[in-house]
Amino acid sequence: MTAAMGLPTIIQGGMGVAVSGWVLANAVSSAGQLGVVSGTALDAVLARRLQDGDFGGHVRRAMEAFPLRDIADQVMAKYFRPEGRGEGEPYELVPMFRRGANRFRDGLTTLANFVEVWLAREGHGNPVGINYLTKIQMPTLPSIYGAMMAGVDYILMGAGIPKDIPAVLDRFAEGGGATLKLDMEGTADPEKDVLRFDPGDIGASGPQKRPRFLPIIASNSLATMLARKASGRIDGFIIEGPTAGGHNAPPRGKKVYNEKGEPLYGERDVVDLAQIAELGLPFWVAGGAGRPGVIAEVQAAGGTGIQVGTLFAYCDESGLTDEYRQTVIRRSLEAPVEVRTSDTASPTGFPFKTVDLAESVSDEAVYEARTRICDLGYLRTPYRGDDGRLDYRCASEPVDDFVRKGGKEEDTVGRRCLCNALMTNVGHAQVRPDGRSEPALLTSGDDLSVLARFLKGRTRYSARDVIDYLLS
Repeated sequence: MTAAMGLPTIIQGGMGVAVSGWVLANAVSSAGQLGVVSGTALDAVLARRLQDGDFGGHVRRAMEAFPLRDIADQVMAKYFRPEGRGEGEPYELVPMFRRGANRFRDGLTTLANFVEVWLAREGHGNPVGINYLTKIQMPTLPSIYGAMMAGVDYILMGAGIPKDIPAVLDRFAEGGGATLKLDMEGTADPEKDVLRFDPGDIGASGPQKRPRFLPIIASNSLATMLARKASGRIDGFIIEGPTAGGHNAPPRGKKVYNEKGEPLYGERDVVDLAQIAELGLPFWVAGGAGRPGVIAEVQAAGGTGIQVGTLFAYCDESGLTDEYRQTVIRRSLEAPVEVRTSDTASPTGFPFKTVDLAESVSDEAVYEARTRICDLGYLRTPYRGDDGRLDYRCASEPVDDFVRKGGKEEDTVGRRCLCNALMTNVGHAQVRPDGRSEPALLTSGDDLSVLARFLKGRTRYSARDVIDYLLS
């Protein structure tokens, strides 16, 4: 920690769906840095952990601490399988989000975020954070509230412009409900197209501790705008470069591609850290920061520290299955594993980093063999049809469905279903009627190419090893 301000030097990245799970965040926070859980699709993660039997009882232990007993009991009754699922049995799905209050859906989401943060905080007194994607709006309000119920200390948000979130945190801290403008494709109705969450609707009440808020940004202009025009207090920034894993900000200006079809970034995409420092807020640098010496460089530029994802993604405490961790580690020891920036993989339209693995949907043959389906729906975009009715579409859903809803066929080309693939990464692959399981899609930052340098021949390592390496 930065002793003078009580701020962490190292922030562990909030990666994927449950790659940055509670086990990893707990280990990093216990070691004195900031452990961060991913807040993406935690409702589905909770439901699938329960259906897999919750061996070890960790989820149920956290659910016992949840103050809204009727919600916890409903979720247990619906999803818990004491012996786990049978061989080849598909997961029961959680209902997809739609605008409007749904007590069970909101309660499940609140509970899931509470559970993940509660477990990450268990057994130590150090801060814990949670990471959300601005692009995924509909679960945002009950998700944040659930994390705050569990005492989360930091909220990080990227993949968009989260300027309205500080006011949400203020409202929940005061004990009230909150609203959030729903981003629409096409013309929005300012009266109707609003997300609302009132804690009283699920039986909750009372003020909550307000966490610190750290937007994840990729430009000086966005940092300046948020510092001056956000709806409430900003507590610092994560400055993320295009070498970071997951979703990246698109290049500024006209797009130019290299011979592999990757978007090229230029001088306009380089953040001026001196200008960031002038805003007077703490900041951490992410993307390519996973090596010794970077902390000193950032601090010399006026920053607080670094955020690192890729090295933590393959440690023993990561939520990735052991099979995927070991596959990448073994291949890294033989030769650098390629990471590509795809302009089409994500249905969001943001550039997305994919790890080149033949058994995943980064492989064109695996991608083409998969039957398109949209049954989780976290990346669906709301829109209004010609009849004025609110509906939802996703560029990775079946092409005919997307076009029928007014989408352009060319926008579906190459789009991967991130929702299902990221579930597979952490051992919760859905089983389809033909008996096949959903394929994976790993994402990492460009630091993966130098993983072997960190490994030094090892085939396993811990989160503590990563921290010691970064501080060395």
